[in-house]
Amino acid sequence: MKKILIIRLSSIGDIILASLLIRATRKAYPLAQIDFLVKSEYSDLVKFNPNLSSIIELKSNDKEELKTLKRTLGGIRYDIILDLHNSLRSRYLRWFSGAKHIKVVNKRIIKRFLLISFKWNFYRSVIFVVDRYLETGKRFAIQNDGQGLEVTVPNDTIFTVKAMLEKYQLERYDLIVGIAPSARHYTKRWSPERYVELGTLVARKYNAKLLIFGSKFEQDYCGDIAQMINANLGSTTAESFAGKLNLLETAAVLDGCSIVVTNDSGIMHLAAARKKKIVAIFGSTVKEFGFFPYGTQSTVIENENLSCRPCSHIGSDRCPKNHFKCMKDIHVDSVLSTIQKMAEER
Repeated sequence: MKKILIIRLSSIGDIILASLLIRATRKAYPLAQIDFLVKSEYSDLVKFNPNLSSIIELKSNDKEELKTLKRTLGGIRYDIILDLHNSLRSRYLRWFSGAKHIKVVNKRIIKRFLLISFKWNFYRSVIFVVDRYLETGKRFAIQNDGQGLEVTVPNDTIFTVKAMLEKYQLERYDLIVGIAPSARHYTKRWSPERYVELGTLVARKYNAKLLIFGSKFEQDYCGDIAQMINANLGSTTAESFAGKLNLLETAAVLDGCSIVVTNDSGIMHLAAARKKKIVAIFGSTVKEFGFFPYGTQSTVIENENLSCRPCSHIGSDRCPKNHFKCMKDIHVDSVLSTIQKMAEER
């Protein structure tokens, strides 16, 4: 097998979860051409991966670009295509690729539908998405190496971030806690008021510096949380980096955190790839979907006593029952006690 293509177009978490398969494929085929097809906006996550030969970027949803890309892939004539996305676009590209072998991820769609729609749980065991990706390479002797996830950050980014963080004098603090309080969908978000309460308590109890992460679309949301924490403390203990960092810079800042508190989000997986201790707060999603923190020390806090859970596998814009107990019944004390256990283990 001389030419291998891995397809995962989006999003942050899914691409990071593919990193183990990339490394395992390189170990199985050390001399092969291994390419990765991804949307341009997420390409930084794999751009510096030493196990890849090249990155093929999909810049838009334009039909002409897809046709051009189809011709390009067909001209390469891959021996193996591992499609981890299985979307309309990835199917179109793989169908006309002329590849000798094509393997597609098994998303357990029927089991997922039955669990969400009727609460019938036919999952015999919890299989991480990482392992579902590895299933695509099983017949080609691609195996889990047990080394977890990875995102390669270049040295110049590390040096830039280190210089940027110097002004915060992080050495004055006993604990550096990362907080990722947002998520793309409402039902994946623990309330901002509770993040404010948690941040205030953690800062006081542990002389902790709080670094708050989010995307450019979450800048105001995260900034307001930082402001309210600082108002409670009468200091600038909380710093919001939402919208100020790219993905690799975020990874480099996460490296400085002792513990990361997060919702079920892309930053959770980025923290796992940097081997951080993680406290993950889950609302409408459940472990059967396979997106729990992988390959690092973590605790998932969730309300397991709700018959209406899960209501979605990716989250939604409102609670269908209008009570939102999956998040409202998770209290600050339980998250704080988990942080305390992790802090004591340092």
